[in-house]
Amino acid sequence: MIQLAQLNIGRLVADTDDPRVAGFMTALDRVNGLARRMPGFVWMMEGSGGPGTGNTDTAIGGDPRSISNLSVWEGLAPLERFVFGTLHRRFLDRRQEWFEVPGDLHFVLWPVASGHRPTLDEALERLALRQREGDSPAAHGWDWARKQAGLGGAIRPR
Repeated sequence: MIQLAQLNIGRLVADTDDPRVAGFMTALDRVNGLARRMPGFVWMMEGSGGPGTGNTDTAIGGDPRSISNLSVWEGLAPLERFVFGTLHRRFLDRRQEWFEVPGDLHFVLWPVASGHRPTLDEALERLALRQREGDSPAAHGWDWARKQAGLGGAIRPR
């Protein structure tokens, strides 16, 4: 069985203990907990920090303000339901308050074999592949995935 992995990375506008990102930081456990309870959720990379830190302790390139979310889902539909149809959407809509505007692609989806748990390095390789070559079966974004699934229409955050 094939499942769907996703990586989303961002860079906070301030350090994790700064009041400017407090709204995001205090919601991490709640939003991640919601994801884990969603039908179709399979796995999420865990951080080694305490409650309310998510994966903020997994600095990409040694940058303490970089954070990542890496998860596996049974397919596109359950991931879409979580991202765009739950409380998560409210935080997605407010992302410019907490995150710098990315200068490059910062999100990637790709198929994984059932039971596979991708590493952050593997996920970053998939992101780099999408950055270099564009959307493909090996590394793609929402619109490409929806088109391949015959769902049509673009997914656009508000």
